[in-house]
Amino acid sequence: MSYTVYLVEDEQNLSEVLKAYMEKEGWTVEIYDNGDDAIAAIDKPPHLWVLDIMLPGTDGYQILKGIREKEGEVPVIFISARDQDLDRVLGLEMGSDDYLAKPFLPQELIIRAKKLLSRVYGSQVQEVKKRELNDYVIDPEARTVTDRLDNNEVIDLTTKEMDLILLLTEELGKALSREDIIEQVWGENYFGSERAVDDVVRRVRKKMDRIHLETLYGYGYRVLSS
Repeated sequence: MSYTVYLVEDEQNLSEVLKAYMEKEGWTVEIYDNGDDAIAAIDKPPHLWVLDIMLPGTDGYQILKGIREKEGEVPVIFISARDQDLDRVLGLEMGSDDYLAKPFLPQELIIRAKKLLSRVYGSQVQEVKKRELNDYVIDPEARTVTDRLDNNEVIDLTTKEMDLILLLTEELGKALSREDIIEQVWGENYFGSERAVDDVVRRVRKKMDRIHLETLYGYGYRVLSS
């Protein structure tokens, strides 16, 4: 699949090298060398943002905030040469999907970007089918869940709630550990507590009370077909 990537980086040499690597993958790359121009591009979202934190004008944190307010689902990879731990934690808390500390190898960015794009958009060739479970209709492509018993009303799910139900219903009947769920829903660079999984499960159960979402104590969760 051909993806569009917005690369927001004020170091010209680095941005040109990264652009060359990404274009070898067949991706279309737009470079923004300052935060103000990047903010103006939010209304035409790409498939992926690669976003430096320290920029002339608007910084990366404000750009990320704008992205999440207007296009909450678009994946974002943060890059920074500043305090790694602080930037990583702040970025992930604000909604970035991954983080790379400078200096890094361009191929490392490509590997992480591919994994992220695959997770978010899946395979173009693979047909995305709706899933029906206990009179709920789960549409992975539209990222919606409708309730047949409530006049096909769309259930209001947050991003993480939707990601969780998609994961558990894709692996229907399979036991997934909290670690598995964290890696696939929050990303492998997540630093928070595993209790975040329990909180999202609790909310999903409340909103979809006919789903048989089983707790495996001391391990994780699974969804059963009935």
